[in-house]
Amino acid sequence: MKSNIESSPAPTAAELIQQGRNYAYGFTRNSHDAEDLAQQAWLKLVQKYGEVADRRLLYRAIRNLFIDGVRRAKIVQFDPLENRDFAIGREQSFGANTDIDSLLSILNENERTFLKMNVVDGYTASEIAERTGVPRGTILSHTHRARKKLHKHFDEEFNDTAAEPELAVAV
Repeated sequence: MKSNIESSPAPTAAELIQQGRNYAYGFTRNSHDAEDLAQQAWLKLVQKYGEVADRRLLYRAIRNLFIDGVRRAKIVQFDPLENRDFAIGREQSFGANTDIDSLLSILNENERTFLKMNVVDGYTASEIAERTGVPRGTILSHTHRARKKLHKHFDEEFNDTAAEPELAVAV
């Protein structure tokens, strides 16, 4: 008796790595980091088993490597301020606050409010929606647009600074 369900051929290494990259992107939200994570997991599995044919094993390795990286990033050493050669002066910190205020002024009121509630206050989009009565999708749209505007502004600032010869660093 023949089965109507035919077994699909085993995925190739390239297909597995691509699937691993896509899976890793869900964790990192950065294509370069996702590629690095997938390659590290692949390399570990090849060194340990010689051949990787199971997608579940690759996914587990990617997840575990990502978790290890997050844990390592949390371990940060701080030096006491008195051991440092510098300290931020009052005028420098005031300038930084002014820069942040001017940067946030490029956002409209809703974007600024929802972004602050999300990033600074730590509320999720669902919690913000409950508190403000605005639909969750609208919250997500506003915060996404706000982040996009800020990224664009930073990119323009960075590119403008590098173009000015007196501000460029000589190598």
